[in-house]
Amino acid sequence: MAALQIKDGEYTATIYKLIKEGRYTEAVHILSIELQKQYRSRAGLSLLGYCYFQMQDFISAADCYEQLIQISPDVDDYKLYYAQSLYKACMYPEAMKATFLLDNPAYQSKVLKLQACIKYGEEDLSGAKSLVEQMPSDDSDSEINLGCLLYKEGQYEEACKKFLNAMQVLGYKQDLSYNIALCYYSMKQYAPALKHIADIIEHGIREHPELGVGMTTEGIDVHSVGNTLVLHETALVEAFNLKAAIEYQLKNYEAAQEALTDMPPRSEEELDPVTLHNQALMNMDSKPTEGFEKLQFLLQQNPFPPETFGNLLLLYCKYEYFDLAADVLAENAHLTYKFLTPYLYNFLDAIITCQTSPDEAYAKLEQLAGMLTEQLRKLTKQVQEARHNRDDDAVKKAVNEYDEALEKYIPVLMAQAKIYWNMENYQEVEQTFRKSVEFCNEHDVWKLNVAHVLFMQENKYKEAIGFYEPIVKKHYDNILNVSAIVLANLCVSYIMTSQNDLAEEFMRKIEKEEEQIAYDYPDKKIYHLCIVNLVIGTLYCAKGNYEFGISRVIKSLEPYNKKLGTDTWYYAKRCFLSLLENMAKHMIMLPDSVIFECIQFLEHCEIYGKDIPALIEQPLEEEKMHIGKNTVTYESRQLKALIYEITSWNM
Repeated sequence: MAALQIKDGEYTATIYKLIKEGRYTEAVHILSIELQKQYRSRAGLSLLGYCYFQMQDFISAADCYEQLIQISPDVDDYKLYYAQSLYKACMYPEAMKATFLLDNPAYQSKVLKLQACIKYGEEDLSGAKSLVEQMPSDDSDSEINLGCLLYKEGQYEEACKKFLNAMQVLGYKQDLSYNIALCYYSMKQYAPALKHIADIIEHGIREHPELGVGMTTEGIDVHSVGNTLVLHETALVEAFNLKAAIEYQLKNYEAAQEALTDMPPRSEEELDPVTLHNQALMNMDSKPTEGFEKLQFLLQQNPFPPETFGNLLLLYCKYEYFDLAADVLAENAHLTYKFLTPYLYNFLDAIITCQTSPDEAYAKLEQLAGMLTEQLRKLTKQVQEARHNRDDDAVKKAVNEYDEALEKYIPVLMAQAKIYWNMENYQEVEQTFRKSVEFCNEHDVWKLNVAHVLFMQENKYKEAIGFYEPIVKKHYDNILNVSAIVLANLCVSYIMTSQNDLAEEFMRKIEKEEEQIAYDYPDKKIYHLCIVNLVIGTLYCAKGNYEFGISRVIKSLEPYNKKLGTDTWYYAKRCFLSLLENMAKHMIMLPDSVIFECIQFLEHCEIYGKDIPALIEQPLEEEKMHIGKNTVTYESRQLKALIYEITSWNM
C-alpha cells in the first residue's frame, strides 16, 4: 500500500489529501502507523478521531477524543466531540455524563441541543421537550426538534408542518425532506411521501455520482462506498429504505427489493440495522435462512428497529417454528411490553397455543375477535355519523381506523378457520366465515378462503365458482397474475358442474398468455397451465379414472425443461403414489401401454430433475436431507422401481 511508502514527516499532506477525497479508511491506516511511532500525538489523534467519526465508527472516535481530553483538558472542542461520539454510538448515559464536562457558556446552545437529542434517544420525551423549550425561539433547530417530538408522540400532521416551516427558513435539506416523507408515510399518504423521496434521490445522484446509486441493481460490480458522513448527509440510505417500505405496503414486492439494491453499495458488515431488517423481511421468500439469521442478529443489538421483535415472532409462526417463537417470547419478556401491542401479543399467544391445545387457542382467538368486531361496529357507526354530518375529515379518519381494525381482524379470523381446516372439518370453517360476512364480504383474502373451503366440500362447486370467478375476471387481461391453484380450482369446479366449455376457454386463455411470455422470455419457467392440468388429472385419479388422470398428469409436464419443478412434481408424484397403492392392493389394473407411458415419463423426470429439489426444506432445520436424495431424479427412480416391483409381482 502507498501508506507504507510515505517517509517520516511527509505524511500530513497525504492525510489531508485523503480526507479531502473522502478516503478515510486509507487515512486511518496511515495515522495508525504514525501514532505507533509518536505515542498519543495530539494532531494524529485529532485527525484519527475525525476520520473515525466520518466513517461512523463512533466508538473508535470516542476513544480518540477521550485520549485527547487527557492530553489537552483545556480544549473544549474535544469534550464536545467526545460527547457527540458517545451519543452517536447510542451510549446515552455516558454521553449525558460527558456533556457535564463542558461548562463553557460559549458552548451552552450546542450542549443543550445535544442533551435534548440524548433524552430523545432514551425516549424521555418530556425531558427532551423541556430542553428544547430552553432554546431560543428563532433557532431553526428548535422547530425541527419540536417536529421530531411531535412525530414521536404520533402527531404526524403537526410534525409535518414543523418540518415544512423549517425548510422554508433553511432552504432544501435532504434530512428535512426525509422527515417530511416519513410523516406522510405514517399518515399513509404515500404519493407525497414518494415525491419527497424522489427529490432526495435526485439530489443525491446529481451531487454525489460517486455514491453509485442504482449500480448494484444494474448488475455493475462496484466497491463499497462505506459509511461516510457524506452518505449520511445525503439521506439516501434512509430514503431508499422508506421507499422500500412504501412499495412493500402497496404489495409491490419487486419494487421494494429493487429500492434496497438501488441504495449506495456497502458491504454487509457496514449495513445499518434498518437496512438489514428490510433486507431480511423483503427477501424472506427467496432467502428465509438468511432472513432469520439477520433478524436474530438484530435482536442482540442495541438499539434495533422496533419492528424486529414482532416480525421475527410472526415469521417463526408463519414457518411453523412455534417452539422457537415461544422461546424468544420467554427469553425476552422485557421486550414484550415495549415492542408488542396487546393485540399482537394476544394473537401470537393464541397461535402458539394452537399447537398444544386447539380448543384453548380457539377460545383466545374468539375473545380477540369479539373485541375487534365490537370495535368495527363502533367505527361503522362513526363513519355513518360523519357522512350524515358531511364532515369529510371525520369520514376519512373513521374509514382509515376501520380499515386498520379490519386488517387486524382478518388474521384472527383466518387463524380460527385454520384450526378447523387442519381437522378437515370444512363445514365449521364455512360457519366461521359466515359469522364474519358483516365485515369481510368485500375483503379479497376472505373471499379467496371462502372459495377454497366451498371447493373442498366437493358438493358446493357451484357456490365456489361464485367466489372464484370475480377474482379471476378481475385479472382476466393478465390472467397469469392470478394464483395457479385458483385457476385450477375454478376449472375443476366448471368440469364438476358440467361447464367444460368455460373450463376450456380459461385454459386456452392461460395457454395463449404462456406462449406470449415464452416468446418474450424464452428461459422463464411458467407453471400455471401445467398446474391446472395437474389438478384436473388429480381429480380424475381421485375419482378412480387413473388411465385418463395419469395420462393428463404426464402430458401436463411437457416439455419437461419448462414444466418440471418442485411444485409440479409434488402434484404428479401424489397421483403416482395413489396409483401404486391401488395397484398393490389389486384394486385396479392398467393396460401395459399405460404402464409403459408411466415408466417413460419417470425416465424423462430422471433426466431433467437432477437439479430440481423434490421438496423445499424448512430454513432452520438442523438435520438437512442428503443432497443426493432431495431431487426429482432420486424420487422418480424410486417410483420407477416400485412400478417394476408391483407389476412383476402381479404377473
